[in-house]
Amino acid sequence: MKQDNPDRLTAIAEMNWEQLETAVVQCKACPLYKTRNRPVFGVGNRQADLLIIGEAPGASEDAQGEPFVGRAGKLLNSMLQAIDLTRADIYIANVLKSRPPNNRDPSPEEVAACTPFLQRQIILLQPKLILAVGRIAAHYLLGSNDTMGNLRGREFKYSMGNIPLMVTYHPAYLLRAPREKRKAWEDLQRVVKLLRYSS
Repeated sequence: MKQDNPDRLTAIAEMNWEQLETAVVQCKACPLYKTRNRPVFGVGNRQADLLIIGEAPGASEDAQGEPFVGRAGKLLNSMLQAIDLTRADIYIANVLKSRPPNNRDPSPEEVAACTPFLQRQIILLQPKLILAVGRIAAHYLLGSNDTMGNLRGREFKYSMGNIPLMVTYHPAYLLRAPREKRKAWEDLQRVVKLLRYSS
């Protein structure tokens, strides 16, 4: 994997929200800019206590430029509603800002190119809790290859800023495996407790 340009990293580390969003729109650090329709920067409350991080945009997200739309997004909205939250209360971002073709897993190079953007979003946001949804996001944020079964139900710390981090299933997975919705509900209950504890 090639090393990132230190000047680029320094520039991103000093950006405000507007500058960061412009940089994502103009980014050509990996080849995904050639195949995407729209970059997906992130959406929500920039003073939110809860940051939800997914893997990468899918087809609906790529078309609309917003994370978690389509069927998985509707399920996420319902999950939030179940704990008395809406999209206006939280912030949602992805590890990748551009859709990999055919929704394939992101390559290490693609993740490396987008990492400075997500890290800057986390620093600007300073959330009280990060919820990683899905295997790819969990593995990336924790630097782990452990199974979802072993990762969920535990509290971790995100290395940058020592922010509490929890893991749950991706809504798209829950649509394919509805039997796991009970476990996701348990995860959301833990999210509520942690947010209350940290406020």
